[in-house]
Amino acid sequence: MNTMKKLFGTDGIRAVAGEFPLDPPTIRVLGRSLAALLREEGLEPMIIVGRDTRESGAWMEEALVQGFKDAGGEAVSAGVIPTSAISFLTRKHAFSAGLVLSASHNPYQDNGIKIFSSDGTKIRDAWEARLEKAIHRDRTDSGPKKTIIRPEPGYLEEYADFLKGRMPASLVPGKFRVVLDCSNGASFIVAPRVFRELGFEVIPIHDAPDGRNINRGCGSLHPAGLAKKVIAERAVLGIAYDGDADRAVWVDEKGRVLNGDHTLYIQALFMKEKRRLRSAKVVATSMSNMGLERALREEGLELVRTRVGDKYVLEEMSRTGANLGGEQSGHTIFLDDCPTGDGILTSLKMAEVLLERGRPLSELAAGCGEYPQVLVSVRVVRKADFGEFPEIARTAEGIRAALGEDGRLDLRYSGTEPMARIMIEGRDRQEIETHAGRLADVIGKFLGK
Repeated sequence: MNTMKKLFGTDGIRAVAGEFPLDPPTIRVLGRSLAALLREEGLEPMIIVGRDTRESGAWMEEALVQGFKDAGGEAVSAGVIPTSAISFLTRKHAFSAGLVLSASHNPYQDNGIKIFSSDGTKIRDAWEARLEKAIHRDRTDSGPKKTIIRPEPGYLEEYADFLKGRMPASLVPGKFRVVLDCSNGASFIVAPRVFRELGFEVIPIHDAPDGRNINRGCGSLHPAGLAKKVIAERAVLGIAYDGDADRAVWVDEKGRVLNGDHTLYIQALFMKEKRRLRSAKVVATSMSNMGLERALREEGLELVRTRVGDKYVLEEMSRTGANLGGEQSGHTIFLDDCPTGDGILTSLKMAEVLLERGRPLSELAAGCGEYPQVLVSVRVVRKADFGEFPEIARTAEGIRAALGEDGRLDLRYSGTEPMARIMIEGRDRQEIETHAGRLADVIGKFLGK
């Protein structure tokens, strides 16, 4: 039986910074292993590295670059920069790989390592498995050395120019006020700058990172403060990013919070009218609301679901020929522009729809009704197959039968945390909350701490 700890989740490696597998020796081993893997694949070991604003990012980057250079590789730093910028820059400059040090929406104590292949997409599962095997096999450590990291500011400039090129500045009127919640993360410089240079009136909030305040009561997981600011400033649009700015959620002019499902609905209709959709399919995950599925069906479009994780959304888009896909959490992929979720790019796409339509966001999203949805997380000691426990299986099947065609149950494990995720939606909120609580109790009985 293979007892090695699985290191890669749905979005790279993620853990508490300083603890295995994000301790300096292991990070150096990962750097060496990646250089070896690239050579085995016939690629020059040349990478670009970026990070978000966490205080652990600097020493993690030093450890990673040291390990990579110890194996004869070359690395350049883009400094603090959104995740999607590394995807863009890896492709543009033909790096063999791009790496981002970020734990996305997690608190500052956590960090992570995301790896992009030369085409700007997340590396394949097979590559992840090879790196995991190498890390578990090679526990020798060369020890810390003085590694000088000098970020190249020109990379952020290139990324900003790319974003501005996605939207004509001539579209923006003199008075289009947006509030940007930068989550004290990687978007704090580039997002306000891009919007201002395109002609928007910008009010940034949570744009003063100190290494520990990333995602703290702000950003895409905590949009309440943004909603209040939008109302107070009489803004047209509020946008909340997560720590590495690869996702975005919205606040409309009335202060209502909207998510990635609304993004897909609005963009699908707009792209269909503009003849930009390559197919009648839009890709989302099992977490997207049934309301989105039915709203798209009424427009002659099909919602294709896949497992949670933007890398799996991209795989399904490639398989089905779709060029629009995303997650309810706010990752949206516009495949004609970028092969990964980009919160700032998505923001510009949404602003374009508002400007072209001349209608407020509340009206554009009105056609996408939402079924009541409950998401419950249960901390677990291990991620065993739910089918191993008859009581869990019976409870889940009983809930599915009770919901019938008017509801859904999605039961899965988090790809980044030791959590079981229970998502239930249906017509009656009280009913689905009762179902979720009952299933959570059963899972906790067998798998909880």
